[in-house]
Amino acid sequence: MVDDLGKAIVSGVFPIGSILPGDSELLQRFKVSRTVLRESMKTLAAKGLVVPRARVGTRVTEKIYWNMFDNEVLNWHFESGIDKEFLLHLYDIRMAFEPFAASLVAERATQEDIDLLRRLAAAMAAPEHTSDSLAVADLYFHLAITEASHNPFMRSLGGLIEAALVGMFRMSAPPADNGFSNIAETHMAIVDAIAARDGHAAHKAMEFVIVDGRQHVLEAFAELAEVRPATPILS
Repeated sequence: MVDDLGKAIVSGVFPIGSILPGDSELLQRFKVSRTVLRESMKTLAAKGLVVPRARVGTRVTEKIYWNMFDNEVLNWHFESGIDKEFLLHLYDIRMAFEPFAASLVAERATQEDIDLLRRLAAAMAAPEHTSDSLAVADLYFHLAITEASHNPFMRSLGGLIEAALVGMFRMSAPPADNGFSNIAETHMAIVDAIAARDGHAAHKAMEFVIVDGRQHVLEAFAELAEVRPATPILS
């Protein structure tokens, strides 16, 4: 029930400011108990998507109130179709957090952390990668960075990082054709800076990776616009 209503809200089936169907209609549609209905509405409210109003009903809130760090909310955006603005907003947030996380890793990483990061960066050079498998390898590396920062708040950004990376790779051709051939090299530069305990260099190396990914997003949308103007990227 939460999944169906969440996707309907994010996709605009229930537009911002609209009132969700009443309890009787929802109970009939989903064949659930009132307890399940109440808990589902509480879950959607906790994600910021709806707010109950006495004698009015449950209203869909403005997007500024949605918890965009919530993994389900991010997934609902991908299932509903993503646009350039959505992905660029993800890269804005990555730029705000990940370079600093890399600088923290340069200060705090154990040798075990560094060895893992080096293996993950090297794994990106495997010639048999598809876009999907390379996206997974890239994700493992960036999640390992958040872990090696030894800051639990950084790890909570995992869903956001995953959304940005999946979005970028879904929009691109296989790695051999789309300019991702240097991905292992650019990520290894982050590891080298961390191993040297150079926080500034690690910060700059991570910035380069994120800016490069953002550029791929812009190029992919530009190419798409030439073929299908104003058509959103669908998951």
